[in-house]
Amino acid sequence: MNATIAAIDLGASSGRVLTARVADDHLDITGIHRFPNRPVRVAGTLHWDILGLYGDVLDGLRPQLDSIGIDSWAVDYGLLDRDGRLIGNPVHYRDDRTTPVIDRVHGRVSPQRLYQVSGLQFLPFNTLYQLAAEPFLERAGTLLLIPDLISFWLTGERGAEQTNASTTGLYDASRGVWSDELIEALSLPRGIFPAIRAPGAPAGVFDGTPVTTVASHDTASAIAAVPATGPNFAYISCGTWSLAGVETTAPILTEAGRAANFTNETGVDGTIRYLRNVMGLWLLSESLRAWGLAPAELGALIEGAAASPALRSVVDPNDPAFLPPGDMPSRIARLCADTGQPVPGTKAEVVRCVLDSLALGHRNAIRQALALSGQRADVIHIVGGGAQNALLCQLTADATGIPVVAGPVEATALGNIGIQARSLGLIPSLPALRSLVAATQPLHHYEPQGFAASWSDAADRLTT
Repeated sequence: MNATIAAIDLGASSGRVLTARVADDHLDITGIHRFPNRPVRVAGTLHWDILGLYGDVLDGLRPQLDSIGIDSWAVDYGLLDRDGRLIGNPVHYRDDRTTPVIDRVHGRVSPQRLYQVSGLQFLPFNTLYQLAAEPFLERAGTLLLIPDLISFWLTGERGAEQTNASTTGLYDASRGVWSDELIEALSLPRGIFPAIRAPGAPAGVFDGTPVTTVASHDTASAIAAVPATGPNFAYISCGTWSLAGVETTAPILTEAGRAANFTNETGVDGTIRYLRNVMGLWLLSESLRAWGLAPAELGALIEGAAASPALRSVVDPNDPAFLPPGDMPSRIARLCADTGQPVPGTKAEVVRCVLDSLALGHRNAIRQALALSGQRADVIHIVGGGAQNALLCQLTADATGIPVVAGPVEATALGNIGIQARSLGLIPSLPALRSLVAATQPLHHYEPQGFAASWSDAADRLTT
């Protein structure tokens, strides 16, 4: 038996609809419809062009599919009125509207209690802070996270997929349900939160084709497709963000984890993605935009970066200065100057500074994840777009001292497709999905090349 499956995969800067043929011994992507995702600033607020994205999704779907699944970035949402109509374009998580409300939220529920219940790292754009700044709650009948909103428009059915719900800060990580305690404490209308459904559950029908609930948080789908052959691994889902951590069987809700800003996000089959966000390839993409260069020109810059001095200047990739869009090279230069380090003088040196800094961010996150979870890692799997960046993969192996396996690049779509295939009876389990990915997708291996003392010295520069 085989099936033709479509994965709708919406990223923060681009989207795609991939079609794949799946059987018990092969998984082949047969077509990709790609489109840009361009946020729009209107009257001072940064929005997603959600209707444009939905039109692109429809353009990518074709007849004679056996299943459709949808994933996207986390935390952002659309509000429907009581008649099911969208109330305004969803606001982009990089908008600064939550800044004035964070203290008010913490005045109602302490950060310690938020973590004890939700297990979620503090990020200023988490859904609960966005809702505290939301002017249209009184008009709302339903809150739908982005993949659930697209699913609703396709099928007319409402629901909240579990892995994405776990990123809102309003989800009980231990019980796997919406937290009535937190919703009530923040005076949010309980009725806007739809029933939670797990990956693999039916989500409705579009034009005669079943829509299947997948791990709709793109990172959850990506980690489902990690080509792990054993239990002792760490992972980095590397794209606009680097999500670096380990997989556990239960949330880790310790004060040490909260202080280190580690998050507990639900994965497939009750797993927990214990990880920390590291600002990822956003630093490079914004630098290219500031220079007026196309993404295709990055390869030459990486070649120049490889020839540039290692660890000459490093910055904390999670510095708040890097969160909003803008002139990234100038911000990098300013932080280097402020910390008494040489200011990168060429584009290649800026790229080298970024890649060295990201590798240090990976090192710090992976080391803390292992220490806080009590686990060990014999290998780090880098999946997503960053798996194509050979220099970053090698630097990550060097910085951590752990071998790196890079790939697949399309991990998110493959995880999306794999969960659909499992619901159709083609793949029996999560380990079987990972084995199929390992057997069918190109992977690249990187061994650490030493220089441990240099990386330790560079890490000390970020903490002093």
